[in-house]
Amino acid sequence: MIKINVVAVGKLKDGFYRAAADEYKKRLSRFAEIRETECPECADRAGVDPALCEEREILKRLSGYAVLLDIQGESASSEDFAGFLDTLATGGRSEITFVIGGSRGVSEAVKKAADKRLSFGRMTFPHTLMRVMLFEQIYRAFTINAGMPYHK
Repeated sequence: MIKINVVAVGKLKDGFYRAAADEYKKRLSRFAEIRETECPECADRAGVDPALCEEREILKRLSGYAVLLDIQGESASSEDFAGFLDTLATGGRSEITFVIGGSRGVSEAVKKAADKRLSFGRMTFPHTLMRVMLFEQIYRAFTINAGMPYHK
């Protein structure tokens, strides 16, 4: 079974975001092993450069094929994304890590460490909502690849 890691800066503080993310993680559990890791936001640490702090937190959690969600990344339809995940899985990749930066984005080092940069469009979304959207699109991709009727 493929492992899907989601590394995100910040916590899902609002209950409705947490509930939605948990629902998609539950649905995904039939297709993949899911791990969600929250990196601390470093903005309030005295004497610490927030970008470098978050960079260290993210880089130490990268495992397998790394996909950074980045507004400057490549756009894809849901079907394209499903094909991408299928290609990775059938190509022998057993682990994929998705990275969602915080409100300040991510450092150049994190961008360079990513195997792929993926955009969900040119609009800006709150990083908490982006996590729910990512889990939903991963679930949608697995249902597309399984021929299930979820994707209409």
